[in-house]
Amino acid sequence: MRDRLAARVWHGDDLLAGAARALLWPAEQLFAALGASVGARKARAAGHTAVPTVSVGNLTVGGTGKTPMAAWFAARLRARGFSPAVLLRGYGEDEPLVHACLNPGVPVLVDHRRRRSGKRALAQGATALVLDDGFQHRQMPRDIDVVLVSADAWDGRARLLPAGPFREPLSALRRAHLVVVTRKAVSAARALEVADAVAIAAGRVPVAVAHLAPDHLVPWNGDRTEKLATLRGQRIVAVCGIGAPDAFLAQVREAGAVVEAMTFPDHHTFNALDARAIVARLADAERVVCTLKDAVKLGPIWPPDVPGLWYLSQTVIWEAGGGGVEALLDRLVPLKALITPATPGPKTESNA
Repeated sequence: MRDRLAARVWHGDDLLAGAARALLWPAEQLFAALGASVGARKARAAGHTAVPTVSVGNLTVGGTGKTPMAAWFAARLRARGFSPAVLLRGYGEDEPLVHACLNPGVPVLVDHRRRRSGKRALAQGATALVLDDGFQHRQMPRDIDVVLVSADAWDGRARLLPAGPFREPLSALRRAHLVVVTRKAVSAARALEVADAVAIAAGRVPVAVAHLAPDHLVPWNGDRTEKLATLRGQRIVAVCGIGAPDAFLAQVREAGAVVEAMTFPDHHTFNALDARAIVARLADAERVVCTLKDAVKLGPIWPPDVPGLWYLSQTVIWEAGGGGVEALLDRLVPLKALITPATPGPKTESNA
């Protein structure tokens, strides 16, 4: 209910939504002033990186595809011979589990103090760091600062909290090294339109476009994946507790599924009652389809005698500027020669 109300206020075009945004204008200005003050203080605390560090963040609250994109950057660093570690601030129990699924063997450290978790990662032998949701955490230095903007949620208003979903004004894009416009369900043409608008605000910062495309259906317990086309004509229960539920629901509908939606708040912690309620809907459906972010929490409590829990995997497809992204990462490769790897120590409780 709270998420739906916020979405209506932030993105609605009706008179009620407009009036709500007008009433929230004083709070929005206060948030902007506080953000500018805190940001300036954090910027002064920044230093130099001990190992190549990539930050992946956003200007808005959720829904941009930050976690899969951070996992993509970790995988590309690994392909270049680095031993990356992912640093999370610890908002949401699902994010460490998702990273562990997407990049098995890559350490994931959770700590709201990124410098502290970064030191632990280095002590364990990491030769590169990826900050998941690090754009506003300016006390942690980085070599590449990536900011995501969702084409699915873009409406051109760019209103700050609480009148809109933005944590910072669009002008903040100018301190990034790369802006990535992500899309899930909107068209490639729409994403390019958003990229053009974002490029004006970003100034000289390069802007790329990536499709977080649905890939396969993956069973929670099992190895047999199925093609997305399998959903055509099937009745499914689509379950999600994410920042952009409409985009996920649009993806499964686009695949041809007949969808009964069950949405939960972002980062929802599923319990046994939730599982039973979802299973009850299977009486009129062939399977339950959720996101990986939901599956890592729903799967462990899913009744073992009930089949039908699947998640929709995603793949990152660069539709514009992908070559520039790879070139940006290539610039980090010469830094490997300057790194003295630490002797890995025992893993700490913060590892996921």
